[in-house]
Amino acid sequence: MVRSFKYYVVSWFVGVKSMEYDYSELLKRARAQIPEVTLKHERLEMPRLFVSMAGLRTTISNFKEVADTLDRDPQHILKFLTREMATAATYHDGRAIFQGKFPRDTFERLLQRYMDEFVICPVCKRPDTQVSKEKRLSFLVCNACGAKSAIKQL
Repeated sequence: MVRSFKYYVVSWFVGVKSMEYDYSELLKRARAQIPEVTLKHERLEMPRLFVSMAGLRTTISNFKEVADTLDRDPQHILKFLTREMATAATYHDGRAIFQGKFPRDTFERLLQRYMDEFVICPVCKRPDTQVSKEKRLSFLVCNACGAKSAIKQL
């Protein structure tokens, strides 16, 4: 059952004008004005990690892209990964180079833990957050719901 609505538009120049709209037409117009970001169910999509091993070193060649997706400083992510993996690492030209051989799934699992602790809001479960530092404490401030949660220092 499709309903039609009758609207009266008052204009300074034209006067009173009657306009009829069909519900499905109004719905199409409304959906066309919604940005694509809100139509997606999964808003935070991690790019596929490009991991390569050469000798005793493991390189993530798209580390800058990952950091940009998470909207975090690459050095902060690198510090988290080096502590969790108990190894040394350097960041150079958008790449992260780790000492040792590590498979891709290790990095994916650790990045998921990083997201749970430092990116995803614990209240509304959205990734729209920022890390703010007040004195010696760090907080995860959500831009969506306004929640402010304490996070551990690295």
